[in-house]
Amino acid sequence: MKAGAAAVAAGLVLGASVALSPTAEASSTCAPWSVSTVASGFGMLENLEFDGRGSMIVSETSPIGPGALRTVAPNGERGTLVSGVESPGGLVRDGDTLFFATGNRTAAGLLDMRNGTIETIDLGSGARSTYASGLTMPNGLARSTTGDLFTTRNLGGGSGLTRITTDGAGSVGSVSTVRTDLGSANGIDISGGKIYVANTFDPETTVTVLDEKDPAGPSSRIRVDGIGPLTMSDDLTVADDGTVYLAQNLAGRVLRIDPETGSSCVIATGVPLTSSVAFGGVGFDEKALYATSFDGTVRKMSPS
Repeated sequence: MKAGAAAVAAGLVLGASVALSPTAEASSTCAPWSVSTVASGFGMLENLEFDGRGSMIVSETSPIGPGALRTVAPNGERGTLVSGVESPGGLVRDGDTLFFATGNRTAAGLLDMRNGTIETIDLGSGARSTYASGLTMPNGLARSTTGDLFTTRNLGGGSGLTRITTDGAGSVGSVSTVRTDLGSANGIDISGGKIYVANTFDPETTVTVLDEKDPAGPSSRIRVDGIGPLTMSDDLTVADDGTVYLAQNLAGRVLRIDPETGSSCVIATGVPLTSSVAFGGVGFDEKALYATSFDGTVRKMSPS
């Protein structure tokens, strides 16, 4: 997820992530995927999700005013789902409900401002409401099998992972910090009982693997190719087979990672400032990865 231009410089001086057991070293390349443009001309794009109705939703940030949640049709046609969103971050859909983070600003992280929220919008009625508030720079966003939300913060002294519990009926139970030993925590996804969290600015680039049922407990770490400030890993997604796909923003590439062996390879290059990746939803190619970029472009990556 997005750290912002100012955060790039700030990341150069951030400390290393928690020392955990390393896994196998990364490899370099594998069969390249083809890259094509779906839509362009947006502002800075942070994240994407599919609405289950035939459209893609992207979070757009503006450096001079409020951002928005935009829609993209399979043919590239653009629209607006929600306007006037302050620095939108991660997106997660549950049925007709879309959860989205706001307040994902560099200044908020560095100054420990607690003006971030998790909002919801009903994709059927368009009704919008605040789900949780008092967050600092909520960036990455993922939803567990129990309905709890996890969000990351990658700048400031409290960088790490926050949990927003639910009572099972959709009401928020509590907001708590799970851990702050993940370095500059950014991209996040939950799959197969595991939480995967990527760091961005730390010298050693990693993906930390946590137990979904015990996220504050023991963890393992996958070493990823590249030096953090020079590659800037951003969001990630986990495929049905457990393979992790990681966007590396500054490096302009996407990695495929085997979490069992720790090996990784580059599947796509020439995707500048890529901020998030996800496999296609309803109306889109489900075998292809779609990516957002800080350059305002939505791209499609198809396996060879």
